[in-house]
Amino acid sequence: MSTPRKPRTQEWVDQRSLAMDKLVAQKLRVQPGLLQNAKDNLNRWIQQQQPEVPRILIEWQEILENWPLEKVLGLLTSFDEEARRLRQSSPFCGILSQEERLAIFKEYEALL
Repeated sequence: MSTPRKPRTQEWVDQRSLAMDKLVAQKLRVQPGLLQNAKDNLNRWIQQQQPEVPRILIEWQEILENWPLEKVLGLLTSFDEEARRLRQSSPFCGILSQEERLAIFKEYEALL
C-alpha cells in the first residue's frame, strides 16, 4: 500500500512555478533572444482570445513590449503577490526543455 501524499497547496504550486521562472530567467540572461518566444506565445494567445482578451494577457504584453530585460528578469525571480499573480498566466512556456521541466517537477514532487 502506498503512502498517501500531502495535498498540493497553492504555496507549493507557486514555489514550483517560481523555480521554473528562475530557470527561465537564467536562460534569458544567456540568450535574451528567447524573449521573442514569450512574445510570440502571447501574440498567439491574444489572437485566439479576440475579441474578449483577458486583462492579464494585455498586462503581459505591456510588460514584454515596454520593460527592459533586467526588469522582466526581476519579475520572473520575484515572489511578491504581483509576480505570483502574473506567473499564473506566464507566456514563457516553451523556453525550458522537457528535461528541465521534468527535473523541477520531480524535485517538487519529492517535497510532498
